[in-house]
Amino acid sequence: MIWTQEHDELRRLTRAVVDKHVNPYVDEWEAEGIFPAHKVMKAFGNAGLLGIGKSPEDGGMGLDLSYQIAFAEELGTIRTMGICSAIGVQTNMCTPALANHGSDRLKAEFLVPTIKGDLVGCIGVSEAGAGSDVASLKTTAHKDGGDYIINGSKMWITNGIQGDWICLLVNTGTENAPHKNKSLIVLPLDTPGVSVGKKLEKVGYKSSDTALLFFDDVRIPQANRIGEEGRGFIYQMEQFQEERLFVVARSWRMLDIAISETIDYLRQRIAFGKPLLDNQAIYFKIAEMQTRIEGVRALLYRALEVHLAGQDVTKLASMAKYTIGRMSMEIPMELTQFWGGQAMMDDIFISRVHREARQTAVGGGANEVMLQVIAKQMGIFPKS
Repeated sequence: MIWTQEHDELRRLTRAVVDKHVNPYVDEWEAEGIFPAHKVMKAFGNAGLLGIGKSPEDGGMGLDLSYQIAFAEELGTIRTMGICSAIGVQTNMCTPALANHGSDRLKAEFLVPTIKGDLVGCIGVSEAGAGSDVASLKTTAHKDGGDYIINGSKMWITNGIQGDWICLLVNTGTENAPHKNKSLIVLPLDTPGVSVGKKLEKVGYKSSDTALLFFDDVRIPQANRIGEEGRGFIYQMEQFQEERLFVVARSWRMLDIAISETIDYLRQRIAFGKPLLDNQAIYFKIAEMQTRIEGVRALLYRALEVHLAGQDVTKLASMAKYTIGRMSMEIPMELTQFWGGQAMMDDIFISRVHREARQTAVGGGANEVMLQVIAKQMGIFPKS
């Protein structure tokens, strides 16, 4: 992957926003259990960073995916994955289908102000019984005149407490199930019948507001549907590969920082008369970790090049997502061992990485689902 001066400028701009508007307050927001989503989104929106890949007609930059990946890598410098994920929902999860298939009215009312940072968006796919298995979702939208009546619930909704609207995947019919009976609907979260069941308390991502949402006879015009009825599942699948590459980009960067800070600590920590870093068992292990980081980074860039060439990137994106998922479970665990008792302190960065990185193996498609996708792409997945 060849990075240009334009990529470098976008990186510097992203880092400037992170350093000024996010990182100085992360510990405070983590302690409070929530971050000011509208304030943070507006800071990124003012910098033009919430619409990197979106059309200039909608207020975006109109740039290709390589710039979004550069942006994601710099988001990986945020000192908690929770806020990084919240921004990723805004840029790469709730808006792509709207940008690609939404009506002019929907884009003017929801996409444009979301790119500006004036609105906070959510993606409503996961349910208690349908996470990586998107086709199994139960939430329904039945026609009533010119409206839909929505009933059901959504689980683990990032930005669900503070969000203004949600891109909601629902069953709009029973025929051609489970892949051609679903639709995406733009739903303002102040619509009557929408309620927050509770703010979910999490092991990590503490400052990211994550909600259980209920929909009880929620009436919304059919004109709020994105694109064609019955194609919601397809629209959702279209954006999954870019989402997964975004996750890989932000995650390798956070692991890289965790390794770097561990090295600094081990240089200073003296045990039995010498720095811990001088132990071969330790520096061999760290060298191995850094090698794995460079490997997944190379896989990410290869996938990006294939995508930019207009080719199917499903297999490579799934491989990269699986690889970073495994690394995110294993590397933080090994690093915390090197920190000893310090790693048990809640305010130590490495302990936060240990709590948060593991979600990478679940969100956006669990590791096991990624292996299933890879096997299908290889033609070795059983047909029955």
